[in-house]
Amino acid sequence: MKKNFLIYLLLSFFLLTMGGCGTTNKEAQQNADGQKLNVVVSFDAIRAITEAVGGDHVNVQNIIPSGSEPHNFEPTAQNLATLQNAKLFIYNGFSLEQSWLDKSLSTVSDKIDKKELTVVEASKGATPLQLDEKADNGTSLPDPHIWLSIEGGELEAENIKNALIQVDPANKDDYEKNYQNLKNDMDQLKQEYAAKFANSKRKDFVTGHAAFGYLARDFGLQQNSVSDALLSGEPSAKKLKELTDYCKENHVTTIFVEDMVSPKVSETLANEVNAKAVKIYTLEDIPDGMDYIAVLKYDLDKIYESLN
Repeated sequence: MKKNFLIYLLLSFFLLTMGGCGTTNKEAQQNADGQKLNVVVSFDAIRAITEAVGGDHVNVQNIIPSGSEPHNFEPTAQNLATLQNAKLFIYNGFSLEQSWLDKSLSTVSDKIDKKELTVVEASKGATPLQLDEKADNGTSLPDPHIWLSIEGGELEAENIKNALIQVDPANKDDYEKNYQNLKNDMDQLKQEYAAKFANSKRKDFVTGHAAFGYLARDFGLQQNSVSDALLSGEPSAKKLKELTDYCKENHVTTIFVEDMVSPKVSETLANEVNAKAVKIYTLEDIPDGMDYIAVLKYDLDKIYESLN
């Protein structure tokens, strides 16, 4: 969906007058005292990684509110107001934010030009998986879900660590330490589940939303899905028939239902093939009481269970 660019020009004026509405008085005072670094991120997964690396030195806010589906999101003036107080803005990349990123950054172009706001693409340097879906110009689109991969998550964490050090060099040692702790935890997960998946009875799993391609690549697995990676429309009858036949022929016992996607089609498929529907998380909305590592481990556990 496209907005009239005039709206974004008007937002520029609005945000200049509304600059503080995205931050509480307490947070504003902390930043004024140098106690917290104001960081704005595009959505929850990037927030979780940034908080893990930034620790006590950062105050992190989302543009896309928790609980909102990021694929088709269009920010409001209130969402964008948080950028006015930020020193660092981190987005995922791989086209996830393409519908609004450039237009939104144009509202704070003066801060960027004055180097008062640093903008970082968390996925920079990664090799994207290419989707069957095409952009308007006919080129292939990258799969944006790199944060669900352990290897991809480590790369994003390193990019975020480097950005935090660039903006806040006084706390470099803490950022390095926090990053290394996170990387160690992720390396342990990778080693544990590489061994488990190597001995799995099967190597394929079925999801409602094709969000787990990078995770599958990490461990040599195959993902089959009802909906495409960009949630770009309802699955066709032909697609559903092929997937139903696949599940029956391969005795699939679990259909994963993502937390941010309507479960209706996946649950219908599960009933059709006599499988159980199991919730899995895309980290587009972090469950209460869980952090980035806990969600990754939960997902890996459920996928492993489905293969045995």
